[in-house]
Amino acid sequence: MLDKEREYYSDTIHYIAGVDEAGRGPLAGPVVAAAVVLPPDFQSEEINDSKQLTEKKREALYDLIIENAIAYSINFASADEIDVINIYEATRKTMVKCLMEIKGKYDLVITDAMPIKNLHVPVIPMVKGDAQCLNIAAASILAKVTRDRWLKDLDAKYPEYGFAKHKGYGTKLHLEALEKYGPIDHIHRKTFGPVKRYYFVQETLF
Repeated sequence: MLDKEREYYSDTIHYIAGVDEAGRGPLAGPVVAAAVVLPPDFQSEEINDSKQLTEKKREALYDLIIENAIAYSINFASADEIDVINIYEATRKTMVKCLMEIKGKYDLVITDAMPIKNLHVPVIPMVKGDAQCLNIAAASILAKVTRDRWLKDLDAKYPEYGFAKHKGYGTKLHLEALEKYGPIDHIHRKTFGPVKRYYFVQETLF
């Protein structure tokens, strides 16, 4: 069971917000961040880093987290925004937005390795926090499920790209679709790898 944050509860720290993201690496789609505040006495043997769980398990735990959280918030940064300010800043900005919008009190923030400044409470950027802290793992699940659902909806609109399968990552299937159909404006990240090369070719041709 993940319980690293129990080391931080004290007379002054009663509620901890865990923050994580999904989608920093893909070639398409938004990056999604989530912040979660679970009750200090809440326990779960099942909640873990979203990458360690099956899709079916994540979906079930999504509902469990929503039902039990004291507060939570989920936000997106679009592919266009990522291209303008870069993926790192887009991720950080989206995490901050989650914390600003979260409805509930928290005394400490623990992120999955992302430093955040100028908050009204202390912030601990913890390396591999999603594999140690229950609140961060819960946030990773909310972010991952939300992003995957977004990609499934996109797949219905552009079935030829296979978004429901590769979730925007640079898999062989996705790269083959890019080669055949080209990138989708406002969906593919123009500053990322194979997508960037496609736009560079366009610019040199015209």
